[in-house]
Amino acid sequence: MTASAIPIVEISGTPVERGRQYGEAVRGRLGAALAYYQEAFGQSSGLTWEQVTARAERWLEPVRAYAPDLVEEMSGIAEGAGVGLLDVLALNARGEIIYDETFARMRGQDDSTDDTVEEKGTADGCTSFAVTGEASGDGHVYCGQNWDWRAGTADTLVMLRIVQPSRPTVIMQVEAGQIGRQGANSAGIALNANGLGGRFDDAVGLPQTVIRRRVLDSESISEAVEVLCRTRGHIASNALLTCREGFAVDLETTPGAHGWLYPADGLLVHGNHYQAGVPVQLAANYRPASSDSLIRVPRAEAGLRQLRTATAPDDSRKLIRQAMSDHLGHPEGLCTHPDPRQSEVKRWTTLLSSCVDLTTGDYYVTPGTPCDHEYQYLPWNLYDGPHAPN
Repeated sequence: MTASAIPIVEISGTPVERGRQYGEAVRGRLGAALAYYQEAFGQSSGLTWEQVTARAERWLEPVRAYAPDLVEEMSGIAEGAGVGLLDVLALNARGEIIYDETFARMRGQDDSTDDTVEEKGTADGCTSFAVTGEASGDGHVYCGQNWDWRAGTADTLVMLRIVQPSRPTVIMQVEAGQIGRQGANSAGIALNANGLGGRFDDAVGLPQTVIRRRVLDSESISEAVEVLCRTRGHIASNALLTCREGFAVDLETTPGAHGWLYPADGLLVHGNHYQAGVPVQLAANYRPASSDSLIRVPRAEAGLRQLRTATAPDDSRKLIRQAMSDHLGHPEGLCTHPDPRQSEVKRWTTLLSSCVDLTTGDYYVTPGTPCDHEYQYLPWNLYDGPHAPN
C-alpha cells in the first residue's frame, strides 16, 4: 500500500444517514471486501457466499435488540454501497463466522476434533500497547497497535470518523463496511483489540464489531469497562483500554469468564495468546493459534521501554515506530510481512500500525508495515467533539 492508500471518510447525521454516507464513500472497497471473503471462505470451507450470509442472519435480531441504531447504520451502509444488509452483517461478523460451531460442522469437522488448536490466520492478529506514567519520558499517554490480518484485505481499509451527537465522536481503522474495530474517541478513550481464539459453545453472542463500537461510544472509562464486562460476545477477544488521564486496563473477554491485566511500570502490551489466564473451557488442550505472539509481546515490551528516554512527542513516535518495526522471526513477527510460501488468499501482514497521543488528541497511522512507512498524521483531532476532557 502507498501512503495514500487508506481513504479518509467522515460521516454524520442519523444512523441511516451516516450509514448511507459511509456506504457511498466506500462502495468500491466494500465490493473488494465481499470478493475477498467470498474467495477466502470458499477456499477454507467450501461454503458459498449465500450460505455464509444465510448463517450470518442469526446475529441480526440479537444486534437489533442490543443496538438498534447500529442495525440502522448497517442498513444505510448496504443502501449506499448497493449491497444487501446481510452482506454488511457478514462483514461485521467475519470473525464470529470463522469460530462459530455451526460453521465448523458445515465444514464436516468432527466434533471430537481438538479445535483449540487452530491454523494461523483464522482470526485477527495484532500487538497492542499502552504507555502511561513512568514509561513515558515526555509525560504523554500513548496507545496503538500493529493490526495484523490477511494481506488480501489491504485494499478494503478505511480511516473513519463518526460524528454522532450526543455521543462522543469516534475515529477508527476498519475494513470497509464494518461499524466498529480499533480506535479512540473525543472523550479520551482508546480501544485496541486482539483476537484470542478458541471455540466455546453454540450460544449466540454479539459480534465484536458491535461490542467495540459501543466501547468507543462510551463517555467514560468506567462506561467502557462496563460494556466489556456486561456484554456477552460470541467469541473471545482481547480489549486494551487506555484513557487520557493515564489509566489503562486489559480485558481478555470470552463468552465465559473474563481475565484482566494492568500496566507494569506504566507499560502494557498484549498479543494473541491468553496472558491473564487460559479459560477453563480451553485449558486442557490450549495452544496459541498465533504462536509468534509469544515472541511479539516481549519484543514490543523491550522496544517500548525505550520511551522512558524520550523528551518530546516526535522522539516518542520515532521510538514507537522503531519498536513496532521489529523483524525477529521474519516474515512473521511484530512487523509481519506476507509469506510467499502461503497461498495468496492466506498471506498475512501488518496492514496498519497506529499511534495515538491521548494527551494531545493526535492520531497517526502507517498505511502498511511500519518498517516501510512513516506515521501519517490524520487531519482530525480527537478532542474536536462532544465530551472532550477539560
